[in-house]
Amino acid sequence: MGAIKIRFTKDGLSALPAPKVGERATYHDTKTTGLQCRVTATGIKTFSIFRRMKGGQPERITLGRFPEMTVEQARKVAAQVNAAIEEGSNPAEVKRAHKGEPTLAAFFEEYGERHGQKKRAWRDDQQRYRDYLAKPLGARKVSAINKEMIGRILSDMERDGKAGATVNNVRALASSIFGKAIEWSYLTTNPVKGIKTRKSNKRDRFLQADELPRFFLAVGEEPNELIRDYVLLSLLTGARRANVLAMRWSEINFGEGIWRIPDTKNGTPQNVTLAPEAVTILKARRQTVDGAFVFPGEGKHGHLAEPRKGWLRILDRDEFKQITSRIEGAGGTFALKVGEGPFEVLERARTTAKRMKIDTEGCRIRDLRIHDLRRTLGSWQAKQGSSLAIIGKSLNHKSLAATAIYARLDLDPVRASVNSATSAMLEAAGIKKSAEVVAIRGGNAGAKEAP
Repeated sequence: MGAIKIRFTKDGLSALPAPKVGERATYHDTKTTGLQCRVTATGIKTFSIFRRMKGGQPERITLGRFPEMTVEQARKVAAQVNAAIEEGSNPAEVKRAHKGEPTLAAFFEEYGERHGQKKRAWRDDQQRYRDYLAKPLGARKVSAINKEMIGRILSDMERDGKAGATVNNVRALASSIFGKAIEWSYLTTNPVKGIKTRKSNKRDRFLQADELPRFFLAVGEEPNELIRDYVLLSLLTGARRANVLAMRWSEINFGEGIWRIPDTKNGTPQNVTLAPEAVTILKARRQTVDGAFVFPGEGKHGHLAEPRKGWLRILDRDEFKQITSRIEGAGGTFALKVGEGPFEVLERARTTAKRMKIDTEGCRIRDLRIHDLRRTLGSWQAKQGSSLAIIGKSLNHKSLAATAIYARLDLDPVRASVNSATSAMLEAAGIKKSAEVVAIRGGNAGAKEAP
């Protein structure tokens, strides 16, 4: 099939028919010199430049596939290639110039070195990139990433139930990345432009009184001591996730019961008052943990980086206990099998309950996230009658209206509030003595075996 001249548009190229088997159709853009779109019998459409080099033979340089590469992106790259050819570059040099454009993965490394590491939320941004952008976009050239691709990722996040704030954070990261690509002369347009932010509702989830006994029991049965202590201290201190993960022994003053965080999300240091139960856990942990970090890890940061799997184990373990309890209450039995993994055990318990037509509503602690542990302490402080100013200081919230009040507060009322809230939480969980907290963090809750 001969070459056909048309003006390239998205709709026009999308409507191009596939040629017969064994043939390839070639279309020339009437707007950009040398730009072609070749269509195979299977419908694959590929942009390329077909030009005669100065003093040489005609050469073809493949640019990318449509629609992953848009018409505008193809024209931009074609213009760059044409300019290089006019300057006398040979085909190999032109191809190298095109291949030299970074992929998103490579550019994200540059972004981190030149900009990201200066951001207080850089660690969170790295996690957002790994979770949502790396797999679908990491291998693509930055110029080949378009608005539709970004929009699809954000829509998929919404479909999967991600919070509006999480979707907006990923959108903001992508916009920042491509904004720097423009600033550093890799791109001329930002593909995130025009994608609307999502409605973000503030979460108000915290552990309720009837959930605390179940939760503490499941934590106590967690076999990984690192995860047990991390979860307990996250709850008892109300500190942000990143700060608990990076907690250092040098920041703990056992004598005064204070954890001094030198740098927080708000850009200010924070004195966290440690309830007696938190001090008990830290002292027990200090006897067995070496190194600078309270929660050491094998990654590049030297401390625990991602507790998510352990967190899910705790929730899974509680759900398993609730389901098997209902199975036994209905006159059934459920026995563990040798070699069966935790996931298989839980799925089999769910299937057994369904087969027995047992209602499993409420068997899993509903919609609880690690960050909700922080909110739990603040909520129980409020239940005990603490003022918003006291709660704000204990959690290091930053409020323009209350900043002056926070500055005048000392730690004594904060400590009293934290201790009161801690005691109320433990009482609701059926835990009355610090020794029982040690039993939990030591994995001696004495409960039925679970995944």
